[in-house]
Amino acid sequence: MEQITVGQFGLVYNAFSFTFAAMAAGTLFFWFGRSQVGAAYKTALTITGLVTAIAAYHYFRIFESWTAAYDVKDGVITATGYAFNDAYRYVDWLLTVPLLLIELVLVMRLSQKETMSKATRLGFAAALMIILGYPGEIAADNATRALWGTLSTIPFAYVVWQLFSGLGSAIERQPESARGLIKQARLLTFASWGFYPIVYMIPYTSLSGGAVETGIQVGYTIADVIAKVGVGILVYMIAVRKSAAEYGEQGLSAAPTK
Repeated sequence: MEQITVGQFGLVYNAFSFTFAAMAAGTLFFWFGRSQVGAAYKTALTITGLVTAIAAYHYFRIFESWTAAYDVKDGVITATGYAFNDAYRYVDWLLTVPLLLIELVLVMRLSQKETMSKATRLGFAAALMIILGYPGEIAADNATRALWGTLSTIPFAYVVWQLFSGLGSAIERQPESARGLIKQARLLTFASWGFYPIVYMIPYTSLSGGAVETGIQVGYTIADVIAKVGVGILVYMIAVRKSAAEYGEQGLSAAPTK
């Protein structure tokens, strides 16, 4: 492991702690928020909360692994000999990244055939993107990292194309009150996902030593908060507006809660 400073350790420590709390709070908000939307949108919010619940669990494990890898005493930091387990991130992403796209498709309330088709294709491409990126993340040399990173961008490019081309006409069929929010959710998904490759490339910059590890951990953490909690809040707002447009206030209050 790269030698890090006490300040770098504390920065990553606090980033993990904050993100665990944000994911846990997001889970409660999204699941309790199911009572504020119509029956057709409850599944979307269930999945949104599931994304943050899975992330909260993994960030707890990441936090534990980070504290086990280093010992801080009297202002001096030393490696304990326990390797920091970065695989938790990729296990989390393998589960949550496909679900992030599925929740966006579900909240659009397309036809059953179109929903199944888009959710399956986007979910598979997202999972493939994560699987191809992992060998590069754990590679000991930058050449191998670049190879797998390049392969991972192929399904990533397909997902982006689907977000802006495949879902374009479907967005125009959405209620006017929710259309702008759906476009914002699509853009925020693209922006947050586009940040991951930038973080992935940190080892190629002028940074060295502990600064590389710190940059990667903090960078991925910021992207996760935006992609899961930030996009999740937009999905919730879309569901609320579409419910009001389709059910009306009286219909919504009388809608089944299960």
